[in-house]
Amino acid sequence: MRLKKCILAGGILLSTALLFACGNKSGKEMETTAAAVTTDTEKSMETEKSTDKPTEGKKLQIVTTNFPSYDFARAITKEDADVTMLVKPGAETHSFEPSPQDIITIQNADLFIYTGGDSDEWVDGILESVQNKNFHVFKMMDAVNLIEEETVEGMQEEEHEHADADHGNEEADHDHEKADQAEEHEEEGPEMDEHVWTSPKNAITIVEKLEETLSGLDESHKDSFKANSESYVKELEELDKSFKEVVDSGKRKEIIVADRFPFAYFCKEYGLSYFAAFPGCSTDTQPSAATIAFLTDKVKEDKIPVVFHIEMGNEDMVNAISRDTGAKKMLLNSVHNVTDSDFKAGKTYVDLMKPNVDALKEALN
Repeated sequence: MRLKKCILAGGILLSTALLFACGNKSGKEMETTAAAVTTDTEKSMETEKSTDKPTEGKKLQIVTTNFPSYDFARAITKEDADVTMLVKPGAETHSFEPSPQDIITIQNADLFIYTGGDSDEWVDGILESVQNKNFHVFKMMDAVNLIEEETVEGMQEEEHEHADADHGNEEADHDHEKADQAEEHEEEGPEMDEHVWTSPKNAITIVEKLEETLSGLDESHKDSFKANSESYVKELEELDKSFKEVVDSGKRKEIIVADRFPFAYFCKEYGLSYFAAFPGCSTDTQPSAATIAFLTDKVKEDKIPVVFHIEMGNEDMVNAISRDTGAKKMLLNSVHNVTDSDFKAGKTYVDLMKPNVDALKEALN
């Protein structure tokens, strides 16, 4: 299922972002602001043209989109690089769009790390505008084996607008739309799930490949990068082991998430089946009565003791299902972002995933 937030073509993204950032200014003021931003970018790039690697003694400048990529880069480089996360703590990653200053920050980076997929549809236009010869890119979706985003039984598909006045026209329009979507799907290929980091196994692979990239960019710190990476991988391996033990000893292999579902890689890794309200990148936040009824019946029929929700989401549905079934409501953290307090406290991907072990143990028993 594809998000509709990125309508503009990649080639005009940069100029559009610059101009729209000027709000209600006059045309001349808007032109002046855009020109100033462009000039600042060009000046900063002029200092970067001589080599393909950062200047000796200068810290690597790393820019990441979301928290997982930020945390992995931070764990590897520690104090030997400056790592910037574009999506603010507590913000919704799926609706993020870069500001003009974000664009400059990306263009001035030595390494830009992003996930790929629907949430990062805006990235292609930015990459086309970069002239910095020191600029390198690491895409997390390229580091692992991908799986298709799927819509399982009971999962609510994206809502589509129809006229209420004429039901007959509504059905015809719906059929037409379905045909258009099928044609688009055939042309663009299957939609791959972007939430690759939710599997600790994938996180290990990403960290190891990212370390190789970073060591190639800053050979003077490659030994420390390697040591830091190996240390963090050990933490990830312990996390993976904990999840395996919980699943292997569980009485059931089914979970229910009354929310968006970004755990496809996680469930595949540990052999879990699932039912959920929405796909991981769905823009819908309000469930239909049919979706609530299906999940409620599933909880009752399969005697599910815990119903999950994800971090920073709308909890109305999980509250309703929990109330109607007696199942316990619990958080299953997908670590797509972090709260401001956790970010300031230096919480890591591993820190945020560890409580999922106990939550999953309760859900499977």
